[in-house]
Order: sequence, then structure tokens, then C-alpha cells
Amino acid sequence: MKVKSLLMMLLVFNSLTFAQGFFSSEPFAHTYSIVALDPETGDMGVAVQSHWFSVGTIVSWGEAGVGVVATQSFVNASFGPRGLELLKKGFSPQETVDELIKSDEGRDFRQLAILDSKGRVASFTGAKCIQPAGNLIGDNFSVQANLMSNDKVWPAMAEAFKKSKGPLAERMLTAMEAAEEAGGDIRGKQSAVILVVRGKSTGKLWEDRLVDLRVDDHSVPLVELRRLLKVHRAYEHMNNGDLAVEKNEMDKAMQEYSAAMKMFPDNLEMKYWTAVTLANKGKLDEALPMFKEIFTKGKNWKELTPRLIPSGLLTVDENTLNEIMK
Repeated sequence: MKVKSLLMMLLVFNSLTFAQGFFSSEPFAHTYSIVALDPETGDMGVAVQSHWFSVGTIVSWGEAGVGVVATQSFVNASFGPRGLELLKKGFSPQETVDELIKSDEGRDFRQLAILDSKGRVASFTGAKCIQPAGNLIGDNFSVQANLMSNDKVWPAMAEAFKKSKGPLAERMLTAMEAAEEAGGDIRGKQSAVILVVRGKSTGKLWEDRLVDLRVDDHSVPLVELRRLLKVHRAYEHMNNGDLAVEKNEMDKAMQEYSAAMKMFPDNLEMKYWTAVTLANKGKLDEALPMFKEIFTKGKNWKELTPRLIPSGLLTVDENTLNEIMK
């Protein structure tokens, strides 16, 4: 019995040593993900959920005008930047996957999906990925998963994505929610990410990343990601409103700020700038009750208000300012 136990310990030790040869510097990210393109806008995206901390830092990669990558299972993080570089050199997604997998001694433990700006897509599941594991390619998308509770997870993602409508980020999130409903990761859930980039680069990184949201550590990461995506959409309106104020387009600013406020009526930031815009448009009867409510809930907003005058963000006379500050 002692000899048998010793042999078993040696086998386990050798197996771990073998694995560490491939993975000592690589994190685990057993997970499910989707890479996809919106044929109407050309936008490309990658979305991921995993029972692993901060999955968005290692699995999801993307560059406007180039493509998106999901590298998972026993992650080879280099597949992200190397994959994008190969796409920029003219490799197709399939050629890129083939090249990356061919060069990797740990290929049997990898899972990889790549989509380019033309909507071409390729994916790979290594023979030694922890089962259930698999990938499924459709028009302008690929879904992939490993270490799942059952083999229905990635087909559920594919069906949900195909039936979904709306912006790409929301559609990918719907696919991930379908994965969770189908059983998800057998270990549970911890982090999630959505990244969306333009199909054609403007050359301005800050404009080319349309959605870049991460939940690094949460008991229900997809629920939190859905909330953050809604906040993101509201602040798109806020940003558009700020731009309109810069251009002195107050009607446009009012429209954008109001749209944001309707999404989050209790958000004082959104309500405040709506009130400021109303005052600038001479609609004091509407602005004053809003200012009063805001100042009651947060005294710093009242302190801030006179400071807007020198910057030209609040364009009222002294009497009107006094009314606002009562």
C-alpha cells in the first residue's frame, strides 16, 4: 500500500510539474465568451464571464479597424496582442488562429476566438480543455466555453445572440445571460467584461473604444455589468450634452441631459446639469424647483453653482443667480 501511494504521489507530482512547464506564468480563465461584429455599424466586440478575478485584464483584446480576441482556458495572454498584430499584417482570423496554436506547446489546453473587421471569425478548443468545452461559429460571431456545468451553455449563447436586437454590447450581454441561465461555469461566477471597438479606426483611441466596462470581483457580475452598461448609455447622453454646451447649442444640450435624467432620475449630477441648462434657456420656473431639491440633497452643488459663471457655463444675471441660490 505504501509503495502504491508513493507511486500515485509521484504521478501527481509529475503531472503538476508538466503543467507548470506550460502554465507557470499563465493564469487560469475557464470561462465563456463571445466575439461578434454588428453588420449595420461595423462595430466589433468581445464579452466574457468567468469564475476568476479580473477576467477582463487577460481574456479580452480588441483594436478598432483590426479585430477582437478572446483567449481563455489555461490562458496564453500573448495570443491577444500577437493575434491583433497578425491581423494587421493581413492574416485572416483562421490563419491567425492556426499560427498562434501551432507555435504553442500548450495548445491542447487553450481556447481561442478571433474576429476581424470584415466579420470573418475563427475559433479553437484544445483537446485537453476541461469538459464540457466547445466553440460554435455563426454569422459574424463565435461563442466558446470550457469548464461548464453542461454542454448546452455555448449553444444557448449562440441562439440568444442570433435572436437579439439592439446595440452590439447589449446583444453580447444577452448572450452571456443566456449562458448563465443554461448553467454557466460549474464553479460559479466572479468577473465579467464587455469591450466594443469601431470597425474603422478614427486614429483616436478615446473615440474608437465605444464600450469598455469591467466587473473585476462581484457575486453577480452580469447583473452588475448590465447596470454599468445602462449607466454608460446615460453618460453617453451626458457627454453629448456637455459637447452641445461647448458649442452653445442649448436645445441640443437640454435634449441630451433630459434623456440621461430620465434613465436615472435620482442622479444629482444629471439633474443638476439639466437645471443649469434650463436656467440658461430662461426657463427659471422649471429650473428653480430642481435646484432647490439638488441643494437640499447635496450642499456642495450649491457651493459649486456661482463658480460656473466665470466659465460661462451658467449664463444668468446676478438677480437670477440670487434666486437660484436662495
